[in-house]
Amino acid sequence: MTIDAAPEGPSAASQGSPATPPVLQISGAALRRGDRTLWEGLDLTVAPGELIAVLGPSGSGKTTLLRAILGLEPLSAGTITALGEPVRPGGHGRKGNRHIGYLPQARPLPRDTAMRGRDLVALGVDGHRFGLPITRRADRERIDALIDAVGARSFANEPVGVLSGGEQQRLRVGQALADDPRLLLCDEPLTSLDLANQQAVVRLIDQHRRTGAGVLLVTHDINPVLDKVDRILYIANGRFMLGTPKDVLTSPVLTDLYGAPVFVLRAGDRLVVVGAPDAEASHHHHDNEEHA
Repeated sequence: MTIDAAPEGPSAASQGSPATPPVLQISGAALRRGDRTLWEGLDLTVAPGELIAVLGPSGSGKTTLLRAILGLEPLSAGTITALGEPVRPGGHGRKGNRHIGYLPQARPLPRDTAMRGRDLVALGVDGHRFGLPITRRADRERIDALIDAVGARSFANEPVGVLSGGEQQRLRVGQALADDPRLLLCDEPLTSLDLANQQAVVRLIDQHRRTGAGVLLVTHDINPVLDKVDRILYIANGRFMLGTPKDVLTSPVLTDLYGAPVFVLRAGDRLVVVGAPDAEASHHHHDNEEHA
């Protein structure tokens, strides 16, 4: 279901020519697992420069949606077109289009991981030569530029296993942006990061989307990104809602979505959702504008 209230519109970065083609077009999409429907009837268009946050309880199909866009998960129905090309499982996702970037969850790498920080970034520039000296000057210059862009110069030559989770995630951002992706898919990129590193990673993502890239960002905590978000796709109970944050994050909308009483409460400059699965861990929403 799409919220029919008049949208506030995307951020200034995404307001281009009406003729600008979308970076992502999902039509009539459904995904089922046996007798269980994760979601169905999903129509979603992502414009250049638009940031859409994907919310919902664990197991609702958020990550599966990203996998379907990457061509790693077959749809049960419908179609996906990314950057003008139809997505088909097995060859037309990230591997087939280097202009689709992917930023994974911030899970710490093992301490004995045998690569330096710059090696992690280099995988995004020329992954097939990982483990060998990078001799092409253009590659070295690109890696250095990415390291500087994500603020990783001071630890780029350190083993990644000894770096903090925030430092590792900055390097992953550099890897994901290596090919200047026009579509960036982020899967829980802020998990386990402290506030300062969350803000740093959000700032890097936002800077890239302001170059005209579309961003789909799966998250459990909307707080760090809410002031950057254009729309929210909220998936729960086999259904979904799509609209602006002010349209979607309300007690009536979430109650209807879950089919059970859900309350959106204001606590200072935060929104707290009570009654939804994973509420205590995943639905603490920040909304300065509504509170004001």
